[in-house]
Amino acid sequence: MSEGKKMTSSRRHHLKSLMLQIAANWIEQEKKDITAAKEAYMAENCPTPDLGGDLAALQEICKKLATAIDQVDDARYDAEAKVQKSDKEIEDLKLKVVDLAGVKKPALKKVRMSADAMLQALLGGKHKVTMDLRANLKQVKKEVKEEGAEAGDWRKNIEDKADRKKMFETS
Repeated sequence: MSEGKKMTSSRRHHLKSLMLQIAANWIEQEKKDITAAKEAYMAENCPTPDLGGDLAALQEICKKLATAIDQVDDARYDAEAKVQKSDKEIEDLKLKVVDLAGVKKPALKKVRMSADAMLQALLGGKHKVTMDLRANLKQVKKEVKEEGAEAGDWRKNIEDKADRKKMFETS
């Protein structure tokens, strides 16, 4: 088709329905092929048993079937063991890849939380712990200096600093 001409909606609908019919026919044919393949496999590998015999013949057939079932179970068990071993190896290799690549730690977010809230989160809601850090601080009195009159006397200023040093040493 050229770029200028467009397909009408009825034509498009008709072509779509034809494609769906063809696909449905293919699916039906595929199902028939699968059932025919199953029947052919069963006829080849599992011939119909001859049940028209005496008790000893039937017991012999049952023994043959039991041995065949045991062989199939052994093969299935071996296959499952191989699959489990392979799965374990795959998991180990995945862990090694993660170890080699290194786990990237996400950037931590800043959380504003008081000390009381932190303790309550750590210890649980049952424990009532208050942690007032300001109550344990020592009270320090500030001395107001009269700078205007004593600004020129440097000896007085040194004595004030010595008194302040003594105040911190005694406490």
